Amino acid sequence: MKKCLIVYESYHHGNTKKVAEAMAAVSGAELCTADEAQGRDPDDYEVVGFGAGIAYGSHYEKLRKAAAGMKLSGKTVFVFSTSGTGSKDYNGKLEKQLADAGAAVAGSFACKGYDTKVMKLFGGIAKGHPDEKEISAAKEFARSMVK
Repeated sequence: MKKCLIVYESYHHGNTKKVAEAMAAVSGAELCTADEAQGRDPDDYEVVGFGAGIAYGSHYEKLRKAAAGMKLSGKTVFVFSTSGTGSKDYNGKLEKQLADAGAAVAGSFACKGYDTKVMKLFGGIAKGHPDEKEISAAKEFARSMVK
């Protein structure tokens, strides 16, 4: 397996943290939050993953800033996210940011995550997500990124 670092940002309900931990468990990846990414050398890893929840159509700003602060030219990267809808379309902005920094985007994963920012008065959306099926899919995706 390739040596992997997963940088993530997760708050509110810990949806992205659950996904990042599941990915790390099967890939042997080191985990760090966006805050902990400062000072990490991407050259120490063959693959770097970036994941966060989605706010207003984009990955959390803290993750985007952490990625912007890393030297990623020539590095293989992947992107993942959790959101109330689970749409993979949200990953596009971060994929473009990483590609513009010279990274090779090897893949993208998205799943639903419990979201109380939307429909708060009605208890939010995607309650119970990520579920076991989504966690299993995240694990399979991570395995494919480090083969």
